[in-house]
Amino acid sequence: MKAIARSQKSFGQLPGQGLWKFSTSFALAAAISMTTQAWAAETPKAATEATKTANDALLKELPFDDKTSFELAHKGFIAPLPSEPIKGEKGNLIWDPAKYNFIKEGQAAPASTNPSLWRQSQLINISGLFEVTKGLYQVRNYDLSNMTIVEGKTGITIFDPLISEETARAALELYYQHRPKKPVVAVIYTHSHVDHYGGVKGVVKEEDVKAGKVKIYAPKGFLEHAVAENVMAGTAMSRRASYMYGNLLPPSDTGQLGAGLGTTTSAGTVTLIPPTDIISQTGEKHVIDGLHYEFLYAPGSEAPAEMMYYIKEMKALNTAEDSTHTLHNTYSLRGAKIREPLPWSKYLNQALKMWGDDVQVMYAMHHWPVWGNKEVNEHIGLQRDMYRYINDETLRLANKGLTMTEIAEQVKLPKAIATKFSNRGYYGSLNHNVKATYVLYLGWFNGNPATLHELPPDEEGKRYVDMMGGADAVLKKAKEYYDKGDYRWVAEVVNHVVFADPNNQAAKNLQADALEQMGYQAESGPWRNFYLTGAQELRNGVQKLPTPDTASPDTVKAMDLDLFFDYLAMRLKGPEVEDKKITLNFDFTDLKQKYLLQMENGVLNHTEGLQAKDADATITLTRDTLNKLMLKQATLKDAEASGDIKVKGDQAKLEELMSYMDNFDFWFNIVTP
Repeated sequence: MKAIARSQKSFGQLPGQGLWKFSTSFALAAAISMTTQAWAAETPKAATEATKTANDALLKELPFDDKTSFELAHKGFIAPLPSEPIKGEKGNLIWDPAKYNFIKEGQAAPASTNPSLWRQSQLINISGLFEVTKGLYQVRNYDLSNMTIVEGKTGITIFDPLISEETARAALELYYQHRPKKPVVAVIYTHSHVDHYGGVKGVVKEEDVKAGKVKIYAPKGFLEHAVAENVMAGTAMSRRASYMYGNLLPPSDTGQLGAGLGTTTSAGTVTLIPPTDIISQTGEKHVIDGLHYEFLYAPGSEAPAEMMYYIKEMKALNTAEDSTHTLHNTYSLRGAKIREPLPWSKYLNQALKMWGDDVQVMYAMHHWPVWGNKEVNEHIGLQRDMYRYINDETLRLANKGLTMTEIAEQVKLPKAIATKFSNRGYYGSLNHNVKATYVLYLGWFNGNPATLHELPPDEEGKRYVDMMGGADAVLKKAKEYYDKGDYRWVAEVVNHVVFADPNNQAAKNLQADALEQMGYQAESGPWRNFYLTGAQELRNGVQKLPTPDTASPDTVKAMDLDLFFDYLAMRLKGPEVEDKKITLNFDFTDLKQKYLLQMENGVLNHTEGLQAKDADATITLTRDTLNKLMLKQATLKDAEASGDIKVKGDQAKLEELMSYMDNFDFWFNIVTP
C-alpha cells in the first residue's frame, strides 16, 4: 500500500494542471487580475503622431454622429448596479462595478485609444437593470455577459446566469428590488461557454432541480462541450486568455478598455447544474411557465452547442451569441476550434425565415437589444451577410491562388455592412476571421514548399539577424521604420532579434514600443489587449503570479470517465515511455463501469467494458472517490486506509504510471523564447 500512498502527489496535482480550469479561457485570467492586479512597473508611452493620424482617419470613415446605439443602450433603464464591489467569503474581489468609471459617455476618445473601440466601451459601460419589453428584463455589465429574466405565469425564467455564483446572485437581488419576488421555475442555457451558465447556483438550488421544482433547458451537446472544450489544451488556452482579456493590464486609456464583447470577466465561484431538458432540433416548441417558446438549434456556430429561441407572446427573439453588436470570433485568439461562418450565416437566415415577420425585439446575451420589426430584420440580415461574405470571399480568393495572409489583407466588407457599428470587429476581427476560414478549409500550409518545413522561431531569428548584419544593424534600421510609423514591420523584424537573443533588452523595448502603438490603434478589444500585454511582458518580463485554484466541483462531477482518461493520456511523457508497458484494470463499482488502461508504444489507451486477465493491477473505487481525489478533498493514502480504494496485484505499477504524468507551468513565455 505504500506504493499507492507515494503516488498521491500525482493525483493531487490534477486540478492545477489545466484539467479543472472549467472554461479557463475566461475565468482563470480574470481571477489572476482581480486578485493580484499585477500591473506593469513601467509607465506606458504616449500615442505617437502616426497613431493619432491613424485613429483620426477612422473618425472620418464611420458615422460617429449617429447616436442610435446610445439611445438603445439606455432604453428601458430601471436602476443602476450597486456601486459596492462584490467580494468572496475570504474578501477576494469578484466584481468591481466602478472599475471602468474612467470611460465617460460623451467624452472624446483619448489619443491612446481607437475611437471606435472607445465608443463601444462607452456603450458596454451603460449598466444596470433594464426592461426589454413587458415581462422581460436584463441585468447588464454585472459580468462579461447579460443575465435575462422573464416573468411567466407562476414565477420567473432566467437565461444565462453569468460566470460566477456571486455575480448571478447579485443580479437576481437587483431584479427583486424592483420587481415582484417570484420563484425561479426554469433556467435556460443558450450555449456552452462558461459566461452563460457558471452562476447557476446563485439563482437556483440543485436540490430544487433534482426535485423537479426547476427545469433547466440547454441545447444538445451542452454538457459535453461545457466541460470538455478547454480540457485538453487548458493550460495553453488559459495563458493566452490572460493576454486576450487584458487581465494583466490596468484599466485605463493606455491599458485595458474591456473586451469589446463586455467589460471583463468575474472571478467568483463557477457552478454547473446539468440540464434536465435538451433541445435537439430546430422547430421544437415548449411551454415554459405559461409562455410559448420555439427553438432554433444552432450547433457549430459561436459555440459547439448553441441555440436561439423565440417567445411568441412577447414577439421577442433571443439570438444567444450568434447576433450581437460586434463581428464575433470565428476563431478565438485564446485558442479554440475554428467556428464555421457558413452555417452561422444560415442559422441567422433561418431565424429570419421563422420569426422575421412577427418579431418586435431582438436581444442577445451581450450588449443591448434592437427594437422594431424592420430594425431587427436589418440587423440580423446584415450580420447574416457578414458571416456569409467572410466565408465566400475567402474561398473565392483562395481558389484564385491567394494565400491566407494575402487574402486577409485584401478582404474588405461591403460598405453597407462595414459602416454599421454593430458589424465592426470589436471582439473578433475581419483579419483573423478570414485567416481562420482559410485554415478551416485548407489548413495551415499555403502551398508554397518554402513554408512547408520552416525553422523554429529562435533558429529562424538567429539566421535572419546574421543575414541582416547583426542585432545593432537591425535595430538601427528598425528604429527608422518606427519613426515612420511602420509599426507592423518593426514588430515583425525586431521579433527575430528577440528570439535570436532574448537578453537583448534594447530589442525587446523597441518591439514593445511598436506593439504598444499597434494596441492604441486596434479596434478589436482582444487585439489591443494582446498588443499591450505583449509590450508589458517584453519590458518587465513574465511575472509568475499565484494562479488561483479554479477547480470547480460541479465541473469535475460533470466530467465523464472517457474525458478523464483522455486527459491522463495527453499528460503522458510519450518519449520517455516508448519502450515501457503497463496494464491496469479500473472498476468503478457505483457506476458499474470498468476500464482497461494500456500504456504501450508511448501512448495510453483506455477501453470501456474491458478487463485484462494479465493486468498488472486492478483498482476498485467509486466515482465519488475519484472526484474527491481530483478536488484534493482526500489523498490516495486516506482513500486506501478507509477502504474507498482497493488495489489487487502489483501496486507499484499505479505509482509508476502516475510518475510518467507531465505537469504544466502556467506562466510559459509567449513574446520571448
